[in-house]
Amino acid sequence: MSALLLLALLPPCHAATGGSVAPQEHHHSVLPLTPEEGEAVGVTEHLGEKIPLDATFRDEAGRTVPLRELITGPTIILPVYYSCTNICNFLQQGLAAALPGVKKKAGEEYRVLSVSFDDGDSPEMASRFKKTYLQAMDVPFPEGGWRFLVGDSVNIHRLTAAAGYRFFRKGRDFVHPVASFIVTGDGTVVRYLYGTTFLPKDLTLALVEAQQGKVGKTIRKMVGYCFTFDPVKKSYVFNLLRVCATVVIISAGGFLAFLILTGRNSRRRPTRES
Repeated sequence: MSALLLLALLPPCHAATGGSVAPQEHHHSVLPLTPEEGEAVGVTEHLGEKIPLDATFRDEAGRTVPLRELITGPTIILPVYYSCTNICNFLQQGLAAALPGVKKKAGEEYRVLSVSFDDGDSPEMASRFKKTYLQAMDVPFPEGGWRFLVGDSVNIHRLTAAAGYRFFRKGRDFVHPVASFIVTGDGTVVRYLYGTTFLPKDLTLALVEAQQGKVGKTIRKMVGYCFTFDPVKKSYVFNLLRVCATVVIISAGGFLAFLILTGRNSRRRPTRES
């Protein structure tokens, strides 16, 4: 509670608004943008494309690590900057609140990466925020399950450009979309999530989608059949009509088979003479 009160008293960072906004972009309005600025910020979804796993960053301990060393399976990537006192904090707080409900083992079956797009952020800042969000979960969470990274301008822009994430600096803050994305172990982008609120169901299903080669095809097909991703709501929705229709068809088929089999058995049964 005290952390939330502190955030409320601090000046906000800038999330993007204004200009031509595509339906898949989720922006929070805190200041007006010129048309040129509106075009310079947003998300162009690069589904099926790969991020550069050879891009290098420094982790919360100051070690230089390539992305391929961290992205070894399904990975949730949050573009943020650590000096942001509003939206980026709410984004990470929202994820911290949802992660305990994800039906996967963090650090083993998936990983989270908070990646700062401010090349002035330091590993010390990354370490401080890592402690903050791991403690905010109030449940044990593996240290290696959520890593916090900083980098130089070249590697930052290689990553964000590959993901279609556009932002720019305005004064001491940044104008940026409120979005995160999920990649597979080979860096392929499979899903974008928007806003600061996450549902454990959405995260779990997106991670199942990203878990190529580690989940049986039958499970992936079943998940894809029962749940579909709504591009408007930006959430996985249960396909009630499809599932109900399938149940009706199976039930009708089973009943028809029952009638046929019982009819054959009754014809084969010998009649008793009176």
